[in-house]
Amino acid sequence: MAAVALAAGLLAAGCGSGGLYGGGGGSSGSASAAASSPATSPTSALCQDAAALHASLNKLTHVSVGPGAGDEIKTDLADVKEKLNALRAQSHGELQAQTSALKTALLKLQGAASTLSSNPSASAVSEVVAALREVTSTGSTLLAALSKQCPSVSASPST
Repeated sequence: MAAVALAAGLLAAGCGSGGLYGGGGGSSGSASAAASSPATSPTSALCQDAAALHASLNKLTHVSVGPGAGDEIKTDLADVKEKLNALRAQSHGELQAQTSALKTALLKLQGAASTLSSNPSASAVSEVVAALREVTSTGSTLLAALSKQCPSVSASPST
């Protein structure tokens, strides 16, 4: 349980105040982002994908890490990968360095989550916490780059 507190503290420290929707709750809110800008603009589609990725990262990086969390992390991870792939398609390679860094961090987290599922131990929890910290960092870097084109996307995956 100390690892859970550590993970929560590290993630809170890595996350700024105020989320994508003014610190709102757990809803993805992508419909709100879509309603605030024209749907025909390529930037609008990119921003919708950025908002969806942001919400997905929020869910993933705020999971309670513990011996039974491996499957939940894998489910949230699959959602983040799907959102990242959609964003990569919309960005047409413009953010390749940032998206590749996040993809690499997600792969490390996937391995750590698999270890946690098959061998729930303190070291497996620590491995997941470290991988989540890297996902938070690389996700924040990507969101910061996106915030130039999509001002409604905050630079840190936080609620």
